[in-house]
Order: sequence, then structure tokens, then C-alpha cells
Amino acid sequence: MRKLIGNNRGFTLIEMMIVLLVISVLLFIAIPNIAKQSKNINNKGCSAFKHMVQGQVQAFRIDQKKFPASIEEMTESGYLRKDETACPNGDKLKIDGDGEVSIVPAGR
Repeated sequence: MRKLIGNNRGFTLIEMMIVLLVISVLLFIAIPNIAKQSKNINNKGCSAFKHMVQGQVQAFRIDQKKFPASIEEMTESGYLRKDETACPNGDKLKIDGDGEVSIVPAGR
């Protein structure tokens, strides 16, 4: 006679479907939050980058006794590299007449 109890191994189809349902619900909740955090990280990275460029503008002003007219003037005089003229998310940086650095969204 075969033993009927204790020989059952593996999962039933219902158990597997429940596990997949739970995992899909967790992913459904987590993915929008991850996407939102990614956008916040890009914005914070751009803000930090803007402050770094603002420091370079002040160094330019101290050395040259004037504010730079543009980002291009900063790169030509060696205060910024060409890859430092835009935020990591693609937004451009602009310097106004008072030496204030502002962020211009990439679409404009």
C-alpha cells in the first residue's frame, strides 16, 4: 500500500496563482512610487548642479571683476567644461545679467 499522507510535493495551481496575484498587486503599488522618486531625484540633482555652477559664476566674478554674460563665456574662459552647461536631466542653464543662474527646461 502506498502512503497517501506526506508524499505530496510541490504547489497547486491555486497556490501559484495566489502568489502571482500578490506579487502583481505589490508591483502595481510600487512602480508609480519608484517613477515619482526618480523624477524627484532628477530635480534635486539639477538643483545641486545649479548651485555648483552658481559657485563657479562667483569665482568668475572675483577673478574677472564682472559677471559672465553667458554660460558660453564660462566655458571659453575655463570655469566650466562643455558637459557642465546642462543639468543631468537635460535642462539647460542660463546666466542673467546679475550673475544669477536659472534652469531652462529642455523643451524650450
